[in-house]
Amino acid sequence: MKIVSSILPEEQIQDELKKEFPNIHFKFYKGMDKAKEDFYDADVFITYGEDLTAEHVRNAKNLKWIMVMSAGLERMPFNACIEKNILVTNAKGIHKVPMAEYTIGMMLQFEKRMKEMWKNEESEQWNRRLPFGELYGKILLVLGVGAIGGEVSRLAKAFQMNVLGVNRSGKVADFVDEVYQFNQINDILPKADYIVSVLPSTKETKHLLTEKHFRLMKNTAVFINIGRGDLVEEKVLLQAMEQNEIAHAFLDVFYDEPLKKGHRFWKMDNITVTPHISSITKNYLPRAFFIFKHNLHTYINHKADKADFINVIDLTRGY
Repeated sequence: MKIVSSILPEEQIQDELKKEFPNIHFKFYKGMDKAKEDFYDADVFITYGEDLTAEHVRNAKNLKWIMVMSAGLERMPFNACIEKNILVTNAKGIHKVPMAEYTIGMMLQFEKRMKEMWKNEESEQWNRRLPFGELYGKILLVLGVGAIGGEVSRLAKAFQMNVLGVNRSGKVADFVDEVYQFNQINDILPKADYIVSVLPSTKETKHLLTEKHFRLMKNTAVFINIGRGDLVEEKVLLQAMEQNEIAHAFLDVFYDEPLKKGHRFWKMDNITVTPHISSITKNYLPRAFFIFKHNLHTYINHKADKADFINVIDLTRGY
């Protein structure tokens, strides 16, 4: 069996894989350009999911399984995978710890006026009159109560926040006080002090938030987007922030990335821009390869039941 990767992990991870699976031929590369030659006769391909085209998949004569080492699947050529009945799995769930910590960190930064304190420190100002707040008792609305949203909710409860959640089914979730469906979002937006989106990019979520939704939010509310940038059109978000519909927005994802120099988001006092880093951690690849190793053992044992694999993707839905 030949496994080709367009991700080049550290040597320790490579050595662990070769030791655990001595009968498998592994080839690791940094990028598809270097991996391409070996890719076409690979049985399994490891990727971040952004370097594959339909042509690649259709011309890969032995390809049976693609392991995507991220949660995002927007650029995956699913139609070609359907044509060839290729198994696709991803690394959903490994982001929950860093992304939840990032979210709580931004919320605390807002309540404890960290930006103002840093500026005061730089200018040597002794100002004890900043309007500090607390997370205690605040209402958090999580759009997308899955693995990441669930971890955000768990940490929020440690601060004694009240947590509302939205998911497709309205099914009860751990650490969430009340769960709603998407068609009920207008009823709960006016209640929230913090609105956190961890939603993926799908047909249902693209441009989900409109001008009306920002008008429904409290003018003291804070919006945090760590999901995908196409949740809301840029012009809608710019208008909401220029008109002070809400107090602040923490944006880690954008419609077009990287965010261009000179973009108005950079200079707006009520927007904090971070460069799509909420999921970054030195533990990222070790966690992703842990999932891969579990799935590889399953694959080698010829288990036909997809339930034995972690994170099997429904190719027709794209998630």
